[in-house]
Amino acid sequence: MTSSPPQNARASAALANRRAVWPGRAGHGFVAAYVVLLVAFGVVPTVYAIYFAFTDSGNQFAGLSNFISVASDFRFLPAIGHVAVYLVCWLASLVVFVVGLTLLLHRVASQGVSRALRFVYYIPGALAGAASVMVWLFMLDPTVSPIGFLLRAMGFDTFGQVVAPGNMPILLTMIAFWTGAGGWIVVMYGALNNISPEIIEAARIDGAGPWQIARRIQIPLLRKWIVYMVVLAFAGGTQLFVEPQLLSQASNGVAGRDYSLNQLSYDFAFQNNNVNTAAAISVELLLVGLCVAGVFVARSGFFDAD
Repeated sequence: MTSSPPQNARASAALANRRAVWPGRAGHGFVAAYVVLLVAFGVVPTVYAIYFAFTDSGNQFAGLSNFISVASDFRFLPAIGHVAVYLVCWLASLVVFVVGLTLLLHRVASQGVSRALRFVYYIPGALAGAASVMVWLFMLDPTVSPIGFLLRAMGFDTFGQVVAPGNMPILLTMIAFWTGAGGWIVVMYGALNNISPEIIEAARIDGAGPWQIARRIQIPLLRKWIVYMVVLAFAGGTQLFVEPQLLSQASNGVAGRDYSLNQLSYDFAFQNNNVNTAAAISVELLLVGLCVAGVFVARSGFFDAD
């Protein structure tokens, strides 16, 4: 039995009222699960870490004592230096090589190899961090590596010599680039595809070559994506842990178990049973990441309308 016209009209009016009261309910439904996970695994742990950073082992307010303990530790400043050098190498290689490879990939798209290259670039990103480091442990051991002859030619006869502290920034940069650059190349390639072909064609008609098009048109239009990549890569780089930790264990301590700030935090929490000081390091890393992200976003006009 079908509804009468007045009933259909009332139902339509009720639906219209619900849409007027909550116009974005479909979008809110899509992001609801993410918000729940963000609160559970992002906001709550952050608040918990801040609480621990400003209290002592007896859960009493300790002011800045935990931060002072961290700053006075002899390993703290070297760890900052290690992470800073790594970030310079990592971010520089990411910006230069990811943008360069993306432009090259976009250039050869008409030759039918673009899809295959994008797949090859993305393969290392499919490996988890620990699995990726295990591959590199094999590659960096001169006794079993398929490029062992190159390592020996460079004067490295043992695995300990390869992962000496002086070589760590370059090694960690290579591991991070091999693992993470492919995904960013795919992202940058998609951004390049959004550039209007008419703009590129007009530049060609005006006599611009590939280098001029890349420098004056494509790279400026990729600016916001480059800033986005740098912000996330910086945040991830400050959290350096898995790679140096596994290299340290594999080299029996040659690489150092307190090479990075996260390793130092781990050592405080699980070796010294000092969760409060470990939380202080986490809060410091959070503040540094937020400040650097704010500077990049503000100076780059990230949210400005194009």
